Amino acid sequence: MRLGLLLPHIGTVNPTELAVRAEDLGYGSVWLGELWGSDSTIQLTAIAGETDDIEIGTAILNVFSRSPAVLAMTAATLDRVSDGRFTLGLGTSTPKAIEDLHGMPFDRPVRRSHETIELVKQFLGGGDERVNYDGELFETKDFPPLDADVEVYHAALGPANRRVVARLADGWIPHNIPFPHVEAAFEYVAEHAEKAGRDPDDITVAPYIPSAVSDDEAEAHDAIRGHIAYYVGSGKGYQRAVAQLFPEEADAVADAWRSGDRKGAAAEVTDEMVAALGVSGTPEQARDRLRDVIANPAIDRPLITIPNQTAEQLAEQTIEALSPSNL
Repeated sequence: MRLGLLLPHIGTVNPTELAVRAEDLGYGSVWLGELWGSDSTIQLTAIAGETDDIEIGTAILNVFSRSPAVLAMTAATLDRVSDGRFTLGLGTSTPKAIEDLHGMPFDRPVRRSHETIELVKQFLGGGDERVNYDGELFETKDFPPLDADVEVYHAALGPANRRVVARLADGWIPHNIPFPHVEAAFEYVAEHAEKAGRDPDDITVAPYIPSAVSDDEAEAHDAIRGHIAYYVGSGKGYQRAVAQLFPEEADAVADAWRSGDRKGAAAEVTDEMVAALGVSGTPEQARDRLRDVIANPAIDRPLITIPNQTAEQLAEQTIEALSPSNL
């Protein structure tokens, strides 16, 4: 089991220093998200230079703000500076981020994911054959491949995007799919992988595991409530994923969040939702819960994810308590 850590943005802690510490604690990989405020690829370059063996990855870069060619060059460069330790995690992001931040229409996200991943993998390939691509959204003519062995993961929730994983991706990063439903959700991926002539076992399942550890059990659970409320409220795809198991509860959370009642939205997250969508509690409680989650045969590469609103002390305790050296 390769336990990874999605590096949180906490206080004044330097992500590079945190990655070095994660390597010392036995984590197999560290990942960086990217929305606003920091370029994850530059930060991962710094991390690659200060670590020795821990793998690094993006979770996630969106498929709108960088072209497939830029994504491929970035992946090849990060893989080179890390001596082959890089994984490229991609996703569609949300209409809010793409339209209101990047000023681009959130148009045909599934098709864009498909063509981006397909073209990035062609760019990253080897051999003498030059890359020529004629898609619905992208067209490339006569460029040599980069000869870089980089796996490409996709953060897909809906059925159409999971078919993209099945046909093209090396890994799947599900988020906000209740842990009891991960196996069933992957069965859909597996079915379509086989239809595409692929072995489903070749697709790594690397879900986010939202986690919070505190000596105050209620504080830890509340951190997960806030995390769930944010995602269910801010993205309909996340809401639909949670609604697979909690339809009425997901609606209540989303309604409160979208009406501007953030605290009310968190209060609508039930204990059952906390247990099905996160790992939290005292150190021993959280470790026991994490062991149960990663025992799921459908999970290959769990990624410990610290809620963004978590206090610095709680985040550091979580990273320490759930590290492989303490499991």
